[in-house]
Amino acid sequence: MPITPAFSHPLLRQRDGHHARVTYEELFFDLVYVFAVTQLSHQLLHHLSFGGVAQTLVLWFAVWLGWQYTWWVTNWFDPETTHIRSMLFCTMLLALLMASSIPEAFGERGLVFALAYVAMQVGRTAFIWCQLPAGHALGQNYLRMLGWVCISAVFWIAGALAAPELRLLLWLLAVLCEYVAPMFGFALPGLGRSKTEDWTIEGGHMAERCQLFVIVALGETLLASGATLADTPVWAWDVLLALGATFIGTLAMWWLYFGTASKDATAAISHAEDPGKIAAYFHYVHAILIAGVIASAVGNDLVLAHPHALATAPQIAILLAGPAIYLLGSAIYKKVVYGRLPASHWIGALLLLALVPLSSLCSLLVLGWLTTALILGVAFWDTYAPKSSRLPPAPHPMQH
Repeated sequence: MPITPAFSHPLLRQRDGHHARVTYEELFFDLVYVFAVTQLSHQLLHHLSFGGVAQTLVLWFAVWLGWQYTWWVTNWFDPETTHIRSMLFCTMLLALLMASSIPEAFGERGLVFALAYVAMQVGRTAFIWCQLPAGHALGQNYLRMLGWVCISAVFWIAGALAAPELRLLLWLLAVLCEYVAPMFGFALPGLGRSKTEDWTIEGGHMAERCQLFVIVALGETLLASGATLADTPVWAWDVLLALGATFIGTLAMWWLYFGTASKDATAAISHAEDPGKIAAYFHYVHAILIAGVIASAVGNDLVLAHPHALATAPQIAILLAGPAIYLLGSAIYKKVVYGRLPASHWIGALLLLALVPLSSLCSLLVLGWLTTALILGVAFWDTYAPKSSRLPPAPHPMQH
């Protein structure tokens, strides 16, 4: 999509209709998020309770928002220019500080987490707005966005100063501000609202960035399995069987995403009449998908660490919830790409639900293999189903 005069600016990517490549600056930035995903999975592993899940979920949404809002900037603006590269590396440092404070975000380092996050969101948005001249087509959009991240900043900082129970509620409100605002075009009194048609997204770059974050999350899952195996003193047959279950389960998740729909997703976004709308949908869908990967990583750790232990209720919940959330996210992802939900995914989710009555009788190793077999079966179904029952391609899924 060539840049129109209204969008021209020396810091913008020069678009000539070809796929905008992901830069080394962006790949370097993503390394911080390998660490952030690791921190989140460890947080959940050590707080397997309803409260722990709620806290980890809010922290995950913050991590995803920080990455996603940065992605919007690097889709529009060229990370190889000095100004944008400097902004990206400053954001990277703040993201590292935020990720490092995750274990104590609901304890002594709540204010560190909140201030790092607020500085990242408000600072990045304000910097871009200041770079845009009056009347630029993206100027009003960034001004509205700045208004909303400032509103959410009030809840982040207030939550950091409050008791842990109230902190969770205030931080949830902060997350909702930043997740819901794009649905309404960052509407603010006196500033109007943005339209998705004005979000001149480069679709191929957007799809590739989301795919790379999925790789980051799946890679962290493998790293966690390797670390747990390395800490195991005796590699008996049960430990190796547990490793097989966790590795094949991660491979099945990779296959379900990259082996069945990723190329079609790129084509659908690139050829859509309103790529900004699909970008907004991807903003939400991938938050679900990667939450499923993080939960699955926790389940893998449990299977490797205690293969013969009978599963407790919290362990059963995480072992089944991880694949179920991933299937839900994958189903919605394919709904965006193809226009309807795949039967394989909701049938797989129902089979996971059917495992609940049997799970308390199973060891973690057996339960790990059962969930792996289900995800693998769904991946096989999606790949090798007869063409008449496969989802039809829909290069313009969001036009209606």
